[in-house]
Amino acid sequence: MKRHVSATLDIAVTDATSLEFKIAVARTPGSELSESLTFTLDGDRVEAREMVAEHGTRVHLLDSKPGSLHVEYSASVAGKADSPPVTDYDLSKYLRPSRYAEADKFFGFTGGEFNLSKPHPELLQDITTWVGSRLLYQAGSSRSTDSAVDTMLSGAGVCRDFAHLTVALLRAVTIPARLVAVYAPGCDPMDFHAVVEAFVDDEWRVVDATRLAPRSALLRIATGRDAADTAFLDNHGGAITLENTVVTAVVDGEFPSDDYATPTSLT
Repeated sequence: MKRHVSATLDIAVTDATSLEFKIAVARTPGSELSESLTFTLDGDRVEAREMVAEHGTRVHLLDSKPGSLHVEYSASVAGKADSPPVTDYDLSKYLRPSRYAEADKFFGFTGGEFNLSKPHPELLQDITTWVGSRLLYQAGSSRSTDSAVDTMLSGAGVCRDFAHLTVALLRAVTIPARLVAVYAPGCDPMDFHAVVEAFVDDEWRVVDATRLAPRSALLRIATGRDAADTAFLDNHGGAITLENTVVTAVVDGEFPSDDYATPTSLT
């Protein structure tokens, strides 16, 4: 499968600031990546610095003066990425509560809601299905500061909210889990998408309670504890306004199907 993705961002920078972008496809062994990334400020080309973080995540750092900043990214990816590596530190880190996935607040709830004696693969499916049936996907229903607890109480959200609640519940039942920002061919509405990787049967398996896109077509961008690690744009210092965002993601050839139950890893 060959996938083609792009992202265009228009940002009004009011005061000089430092920006971080996570919009480039992660570099993963086994796949072939060709891409282009440009930044222009008031029509003049400016250069960003690339920092490589965990799990192939790439962060592009840009110190920007006031003005109109235009960002364009496009990439084509062929081949299948190798299975994500597994480290003892990852398995420890992705069991801990985090800013948007407060697993410690769900210990009592999970004990009463789920059969904790089930094997982890079955428990993973039960939790993913539960989140998908419990929440209403509704644009504009949540805030960027909402956590898994907020989402549980409101009963609605967007992909990051579904992912945060899934991650928190999985960690609460001792399944290591992390959030992955992805390009998602077939996603409707099309945007940057968030899914979950859970460690079961000695593999990182991807699940998506929203069921908005087939998992086999997803392309990894950033991986981390929650949205604090994977947001496509971070602002440090000055004032900015994100005026426009356009994301595209398509595949060549026949579009894949997904039953959302078969164990699947990000490729």
